[in-house]
Amino acid sequence: MVEITGWLLDVYEDPQDGVALWLLCDDGRRRRLHQPLPVRFCAAGTPGELRALWQFLEAQPERPRLERGTGRDLFCPQPVDVLWAEVERAAAAPRLFARAARAFPDLTYYNADLPVSLRHAAAFGTFPLARCRVLAAPDGRILALEVLDSRWDLDPPPAPLRVLRLEPDVDPQHGTPRWLLAGMGGGRTARLALQPERALLINLRALLRQYDPDLLLTAWGDTWLLPHLLQLSRRLGIALPLNRQSGRGVAQRPERTYFSYGQIIFRGRQVHLFGRWHIDRCNGMMWDDYELDGALESARVTALPVQVAARVSPGSGISAMQMLVALRMGVLIPWHKQQPEQLKSALDFLRGDQGGMVYQPLIGLHCDVGAVDFISMYPSVMVRCNISPETEPVGLSDPPAEEPGLVPRTLAPLLRKRIALKRRMAASPAWDPRVRMDKARISAHKWLLVTCFGYLGYKNARFGRIEAHEAVTAYGREALLRAKEAAEDQGYQVLHLYVDGLWVTRPGASAPPDFQPLLDEVVERTGLPIALDGVYRWVAFLPARRDERIPVPNRYFGVFQDGSLKVRGIEARRRDTPPFIAETQMDILRCLARAPSASELPACLPEALGLLRARLSDLSALRVPLEALLAAQRLSREPERYVTPSPAALAAMQLQAVGKRVRPGQRVRLLFLRGKPGVWAWDLPGRPSPAMLDTAYYRRLLLRAASSVLQPFGLNEDTLRALMDGGVEVPLQG
Repeated sequence: MVEITGWLLDVYEDPQDGVALWLLCDDGRRRRLHQPLPVRFCAAGTPGELRALWQFLEAQPERPRLERGTGRDLFCPQPVDVLWAEVERAAAAPRLFARAARAFPDLTYYNADLPVSLRHAAAFGTFPLARCRVLAAPDGRILALEVLDSRWDLDPPPAPLRVLRLEPDVDPQHGTPRWLLAGMGGGRTARLALQPERALLINLRALLRQYDPDLLLTAWGDTWLLPHLLQLSRRLGIALPLNRQSGRGVAQRPERTYFSYGQIIFRGRQVHLFGRWHIDRCNGMMWDDYELDGALESARVTALPVQVAARVSPGSGISAMQMLVALRMGVLIPWHKQQPEQLKSALDFLRGDQGGMVYQPLIGLHCDVGAVDFISMYPSVMVRCNISPETEPVGLSDPPAEEPGLVPRTLAPLLRKRIALKRRMAASPAWDPRVRMDKARISAHKWLLVTCFGYLGYKNARFGRIEAHEAVTAYGREALLRAKEAAEDQGYQVLHLYVDGLWVTRPGASAPPDFQPLLDEVVERTGLPIALDGVYRWVAFLPARRDERIPVPNRYFGVFQDGSLKVRGIEARRRDTPPFIAETQMDILRCLARAPSASELPACLPEALGLLRARLSDLSALRVPLEALLAAQRLSREPERYVTPSPAALAAMQLQAVGKRVRPGQRVRLLFLRGKPGVWAWDLPGRPSPAMLDTAYYRRLLLRAASSVLQPFGLNEDTLRALMDGGVEVPLQG
């Protein structure tokens, strides 16, 4: 018997040994251990149906252990009579359940399709990179396992991960790669030629064996690199040790397109490894927001494997957290949700389904404005008011519930951790090395918490209930109205309310301490955490383009006292805006941000207009790189299904003509050209001549973006066009 301490790297089903666990040991070794983990699922139905299921399961080769019992379904007031089936080998349970579900499709199944990592987490408290102490037999069988830290620790001991970065020298969709670039710890790098292929595999195999990475961090690894390497390995008969566990193939998941929150989403194919991780930073769901630190934090708090957590949506993460809590509470987890929405009258809909509170902003420029935000308002409401599918909510003024429901139990520790990290980051100097990591972890928490509200009303969510969803927005509206009343009672003018925040101003209030009494009063009246996002030197609320009399709730920009910018709803925030135009818009704002006060803004306008004139000159003279003019537009359907093809559809048709398929949900990079068809797909072979660019169209886009940020100073698009053409002199407004 041997005692081992280290970090848990991976947990997965093993055909022979129950589950396999890989540990990064304190002595530097990477060890594979194994552990029995029986898997249980159950079914509910009439006594006759359950008797028939019993007979069916008894005849299966897995020979599960069967027993009758009861279970707790959150959507049923009384315990549910069920038939439990327990399978000794975790890898065999999915096959057994699939046969049972096909043979008895009308039964209600529970705990049937849960990831083995969640089952293990519920049984032993494990999670990715958990610090563990293990007692193991000489054959690697785990006799005892103790987790030494928590998912909610602010400063968990860092694991000694070995990361190997692999990427081709060019985007495979755009060109033909010639080199494979490899980066290792300590700044070491290597360049492996992709030709000849045999030498590539031999050199890469040697690199993998010598460095033995815990993580392969790739670019286009899911969609091109690893499938390409695996194909070469099979064709040439040269084994490539991508897995750390020998004798086991990689797991590949197909690409897919699905509809979510009003958008068509595309997810590329995936390649998962065993014994080490693979993350494709080009295929990670939220990689652009929080990179590796955020992906590791997401895996830690959700208990999903790192390779999964880095790729799935935050909704899948919050669902995993709810399932983990349900397993620990002994709550049955439905395979398919079967509870329809309750019948309501039209008046009930009008009362209950009103959404978030929005108070239209006062259009124009405002000085010394405090931005007050509730911290994760909707999740905080769920915890404070005990909103869950199975509970009766309590009011904002009522005492907290004695027995929290499943959803508040899930969210409370995540909220506490996020608030603690935000407070620490706000109090830390910029040079503190924890700031960058904390920012990524806070971002991972934010997306999980944002999604939990939507999942509460999502029709297919296992623990979703639309009435609970509506209750959250109702209490959110009440909290925001209480905050508005508190501000007005203290003499503030409320300029804008938007779901979870308010913008207020008062003569003499221009520094953060001036707003502290308001924050204290709002917390007293609502019981919800709140923070000052900052104090703006000035902020501009913008009108609609089609009618300058109509405000737009989430379209504004402003400058905080430290000179930092905050922008919402303008071109620089859109993913389909060409980088040249987005950067020009931000450069204009940076010119304006240099004004110490709003009264000195007019002095900055000539510089901003000069910058715009210079960028227009660069555009006309074709001095802008083609890459900076690329627009990235999402394809919402198959190209041939468009009645009037969009630019993205036209570009997709061009790619299809050269054998490159584009799926709905993918973004297509394109340039706008003169004449027919008017676009050039960037991933076509070759390059268009810069002389073919539709510079007039790009000029209109640039003037429109500039007018968005100069409109508060009397410079709309028509006025800017006249100024840039040199036809008239326009007086500038302060």
